[in-house]
Amino acid sequence: MLIIHMEDKRGISPVIATVLLIAMVIVIGLIIFLWFSTFIEDEGTKFGRNIKLVCEDVGFDASYSGGKLSIKNTGNVPIFEMKIKISSAGSHETKDLKDLSSNWPELGLNQGKTFEESVNIGADTDKIILIPVLAGSSDKGKTTFVCEEQYGYEITI
Repeated sequence: MLIIHMEDKRGISPVIATVLLIAMVIVIGLIIFLWFSTFIEDEGTKFGRNIKLVCEDVGFDASYSGGKLSIKNTGNVPIFEMKIKISSAGSHETKDLKDLSSNWPELGLNQGKTFEESVNIGADTDKIILIPVLAGSSDKGKTTFVCEEQYGYEITI
């Protein structure tokens, strides 16, 4: 007759195993939450609204003639900065108007104000699109937001 003698082996207690499983789930959940939070932008606000929605209220007229760019803020939203998309011969590049002009107002173009200055955009330029940049506030402090191109002003040259 074969006798099998089992030694007294002890495993981890069920309470400790449960605590370890819960701790691992919490740590994995925290890692996933922090990873996903990097994909979410902190949207700024302006006038108590999401700054993306304020772009709809921006109004301005612009013209470019003889190398002189003129912009008038006709809306009731101050335009902090302006991006200029320069299109020529099938290509384009976007620049800050501040880089092309030394006279852009430091605090932006307020309601009813006009900006006018000679700006060199290149001889082979077909069209330019002026895209407003708004200043707002967020949890991290002051923030800027570039409006979508659909809120810009297109000038054919």
